[in-house]
Amino acid sequence: MGFKRHATAHWEGNLESGQGRMSTPQSGLFDGTRYSFKTRFGDEKGSNPEELLAAAHAGCYSMALSFILQNAGHTAERIDTRADVQMEMSPGPHATGVHLTVSAKVPGLSADEFAAFADNAKENCVISKALGIPVTMDAKLG
Repeated sequence: MGFKRHATAHWEGNLESGQGRMSTPQSGLFDGTRYSFKTRFGDEKGSNPEELLAAAHAGCYSMALSFILQNAGHTAERIDTRADVQMEMSPGPHATGVHLTVSAKVPGLSADEFAAFADNAKENCVISKALGIPVTMDAKLG
């Protein structure tokens, strides 16, 4: 049995001077969160689609790694994941890759075992599979 998740976006005006609002009605996490050209391509405070993609990827990866470890009989004390979405502006804005930086504490695992589990999660988390761009990773126990 499948399920759906959704979010909404509203935009007013042109690209550079307009602004929008994003919401996640199911969770209520975002409720009219502001975004604009300056929050996306500049340094103005506010959200942007790439930041949300990075958050989704970091969260998805951490859960996938936890699941893979669980299935192998291990429980992580902690998994910390950072996802960096690389953007290029030419010939137009586009994501060229994501780099995951992972640190975990998993009792009873060697570094080689952890590396294999971490790579499996990178290849098989839902967001990694959906992106269609390269995903690289640095993963360490510690």
